[in-house]
Amino acid sequence: MVTGRQGLAAPAGQPHLAAMPHEPFVRLGIFLGVLAALLLAERRWPWRRASRARWPGNLGLGLLGALAVRATVPAAAVGAALWAEARGLGLLPWLGVPGWVAVPVTLLALDLLIYAQHRVTHAVPALWRLHRVHHADPALDATTGLRFHPLEILLSMALKMAAVVALGAPPVAVLAFEVLLNATTMFNHAAIRLPPRLERLLRLVVVTPEMHRTHHSEQPAETDSCFGFCLPWWDRLFGSYRAAPAAGEAVVIGLPGWRAPAHQRLDRLLLQPVRQAP
Repeated sequence: MVTGRQGLAAPAGQPHLAAMPHEPFVRLGIFLGVLAALLLAERRWPWRRASRARWPGNLGLGLLGALAVRATVPAAAVGAALWAEARGLGLLPWLGVPGWVAVPVTLLALDLLIYAQHRVTHAVPALWRLHRVHHADPALDATTGLRFHPLEILLSMALKMAAVVALGAPPVAVLAFEVLLNATTMFNHAAIRLPPRLERLLRLVVVTPEMHRTHHSEQPAETDSCFGFCLPWWDRLFGSYRAAPAAGEAVVIGLPGWRAPAHQRLDRLLLQPVRQAP
């Protein structure tokens, strides 16, 4: 038996976690590069100027979420894929699907899963209390894409790990999806004003900032629309697409009752799920 660095065992000669030793550094490097590029773009092509006083809370939640995953399931989704691959588990291996087909199928399936999970967090009251932390940001910028409660991050990771094993997803596809999801989530929350023609073209293949601003409107009907994080197709397919908020450029971001600066502190954000709306 060969044991990977996270303690998962695999039969000799089979892939295990050591097969992707640089995965955390690849993800961290891309994350920092994308975040820096988006923050610069927000200054060069701003949609609205957002207060940086929100950054400690937003970045703090992002860091705590990452630490929570590393502390509880250090192998995460990529490790689950390597574990399943070493044992030949999952639907795709069982069907004998070749890698060149399995990779795009995995990307589409995981993105659909995240879309469905997002809709559920808006529909189930207990899950909404966790997800409400994200929507309670009174402004939008790239750091809003990191503003998720650590418990929501852990639940999302558990769901992805189960799906990865059931699917028998190729590890490289899972890594690509995690990087893509992280990057597009920061992108579609960024306070960037894109040229109208570019916005229309990009919206055909990726969730754009203008599209996702509808989802962060304070109007409930608009909050419950545009659930996609990466691909925009699921919203169109399942009837949750809205082209723009009714108020247009005057859209009010956030949730009533949670906009005060005190509510943006990290300690308040961590406790928000157990508190009633002011």
